[in-house]
Amino acid sequence: MGGTKKVTAAKQDKTQGSKDSKDSKKGRKEKGEGGARKAEITVMVNEKEAMKIIQNAKVITMHDLARQTGVKISAANAFLINLTKKGLVKRVGGYSGHHIYQPVSS
Repeated sequence: MGGTKKVTAAKQDKTQGSKDSKDSKKGRKEKGEGGARKAEITVMVNEKEAMKIIQNAKVITMHDLARQTGVKISAANAFLINLTKKGLVKRVGGYSGHHIYQPVSS
């Protein structure tokens, strides 16, 4: 019963005209041409600075470490996991990826 509405001739002309203008925009600049290239960024945690921050804190999370060292959360998380494996910090709490770490007393 419903079906699609009948489009008037004026609306058909408008839609055809807009398609032509879109095609002309695409013709000016193709994908991948010109523009600024994205820089590849490798983020490394400064170990001395990070260890100083960890040793001065009672507990630390990956978010705290990332904010204080100025790196991405994933880099801080990898650093804390590496320190856990080495035995320099231990996980004392947290849940679902939001773990709390504590420096191991020497």
